[in-house]
Amino acid sequence: MINRRAVLLNLSAGAGVSLIAQGAAARVSAPLSARNVVLAHGLFADGSSWAEVIGRLQARGLNVTSVQNPLTRLPEAVAAVQQVLARQDGPTVLAGHSFAGMIISEAGVHPNVSALAYVAARAPDAGEDYGALAGRFSAPPATAGIVYDGDEGRLGEAAFLRDFAGDVPRARARVLYAAQQPFRKALLSDRTTQAAWRSKPSWYAVSTEDRTINPDLQRFMAKRMAATTVELRSSHLSLISHPDAVTRLILDAAKRA
Repeated sequence: MINRRAVLLNLSAGAGVSLIAQGAAARVSAPLSARNVVLAHGLFADGSSWAEVIGRLQARGLNVTSVQNPLTRLPEAVAAVQQVLARQDGPTVLAGHSFAGMIISEAGVHPNVSALAYVAARAPDAGEDYGALAGRFSAPPATAGIVYDGDEGRLGEAAFLRDFAGDVPRARARVLYAAQQPFRKALLSDRTTQAAWRSKPSWYAVSTEDRTINPDLQRFMAKRMAATTVELRSSHLSLISHPDAVTRLILDAAKRA
């Protein structure tokens, strides 16, 4: 039940703005210290994967940009995000899902970035071999579902529906599968040269039912970066199946940054 105080706080934030989740109004009613959010997508997806979160953030008055970052080589993806960051007019929360954790770890050193938000995301240290790090944990099932056409990789339909979008309604998951952006094979061997989480406050949403990135690997990375961490009973696509919780995470980063 939402108590009377929470309702009053929500009303004071502006008529017509609904609660994102129970109790959320009390947490985010104070002025946000970052008014901008830049979102980066990972493998097997594109910028539209953030659609459910974008609307919720916009409802809180935030300026949101979802980058259509290329999945070719890491420097090119980082450059696309940095170009967007340079257009922001002040403190900005930079959020990344899945592979984009590497992108925001590199691009997050930009002076406009006030906080980082990782959503079931990679978070290697500077120069670290992510493949070797992931090899310390059980291989997630989705790995076996990657198919290649020359040097372009995609996730096969069965693996996409079962291991990537397992808790997304089947019809919606099939639409997402049809829209997935292919990635260049060489991208998987790229390494970051920066670890922005070592100097920027960080948040992490662990997906406990993840079959694309091992949940224990996610916990390890979140703990290592001393991130404010939440655990969601979700597939890899928590930003679609649990948009309220992911929105709260980003709002929290915006408020505390």
